[in-house]
Amino acid sequence: MQLQESFSMAMNSIKSNKLRSILTLLGIGVGVFSIIGVMTAMGVLQNSIESGINNSIASHTFVIQKYPAISFGPRNMQFRKRKDITLEQGIALQDKLSGKATVSLDKRVNMKIISFQKNKTNPNVQVAGVLPEGFSANNWNVDEGRGFDETDLRYSKNVAIVGQNVIKTIMPYASPVGQEIKIDGVPYTVIGTIKEIGSFLGSNQDNFVVIPLSTALEQFGKEKSIGVMVQASSREVYDEVIEIARMAFRAIRQVEPGADDDFEIVSNDSIVKQFNELTFMIKIGTLGIACIALLAAGIGIMNIMLVSVTERTKEIGIRKATGATKNNILSQFLTESVIFSQLGGLVGIIAGSLLGNVVSLLMNSPILYPWNMSVAILQTPFFSVTPFGMNVIAILFCSFIGIVFGLYPAWKAANLDPIEALRYE
Repeated sequence: MQLQESFSMAMNSIKSNKLRSILTLLGIGVGVFSIIGVMTAMGVLQNSIESGINNSIASHTFVIQKYPAISFGPRNMQFRKRKDITLEQGIALQDKLSGKATVSLDKRVNMKIISFQKNKTNPNVQVAGVLPEGFSANNWNVDEGRGFDETDLRYSKNVAIVGQNVIKTIMPYASPVGQEIKIDGVPYTVIGTIKEIGSFLGSNQDNFVVIPLSTALEQFGKEKSIGVMVQASSREVYDEVIEIARMAFRAIRQVEPGADDDFEIVSNDSIVKQFNELTFMIKIGTLGIACIALLAAGIGIMNIMLVSVTERTKEIGIRKATGATKNNILSQFLTESVIFSQLGGLVGIIAGSLLGNVVSLLMNSPILYPWNMSVAILQTPFFSVTPFGMNVIAILFCSFIGIVFGLYPAWKAANLDPIEALRYE
């Protein structure tokens, strides 16, 4: 009953000083807003990346390539010095993994212009030379027409299978199969189309053309590095296949014992792990800045509460004269301080969640609701935190701020002399 009375009096005090209360709430809200906003946005990005990766790389599949999936800074020069992965090395790995996994070779060509009659694309279309096995590894499904066969590869035929965005750009009203397109002026016959994939981090994943690997090597040269896609037969043998492939490829590329790999093994898990490592320090930095903001807001709460105690000195004297104890006064002002903090925290959570999910709308990703308990938005070696967990932590921390910074004003109010308080004007 005492707590209920304290809560009621605290709410009346907040209502009676609306402007001052709003400014105080904003101080707490900004700190919580920055935490929840950044964490929600990062969680949305993580969801989008995981979804995009799962669309672009089949399950229990990994890629062996020259460069890491994500890299920044001076280490890029170190990766550039690596030897290219050659066709011969890819074929050798195929032989080594025969019966253990499906291996497909993949050559990505620089962005090209694709034209059809008088229409043409921007010079931003990815051209990929692949083997028939590459369709499964890349999660590509033929929509119309057919895929590549042995004849296409043996004779390096100028045939192509096109993505949906290329079709919409240069032949929106024509039936693609059987048409002749040009890649940098060289004619190719369209033999099929790829089912729509969608966008990934705002980038259209359907803006590509696939040609036979042999044709890509003949037309665009063999000097650049190729990618090797390895698809294990099941998830149970996936880790084992990765280790077998790593050791086999080290032997093929004659990497000295004890030396680092001169190639990268890229998988869904490794890309997500790299993303988490890149964003971890951003998240920690945001937490640190937000905590400083919350401490500053706590000082603001203490200041407001001290002003409130001064303004209500006579009221405190009347309450004490009518039987209110020190604990009654202490709990009243502490409750008021905690409510200030928690209301500010709720405002910050709502605003931060809304801002963070603006990212999801821009990227066509699923919304990350504040009560979500399945997606980790902060991962450490020891624990992970979901949006719901982060919001609970934010509210608890706000309560802590309210107690710590409200304790002195509450103690001062509780220890006022009732006679002196009644005389106060």
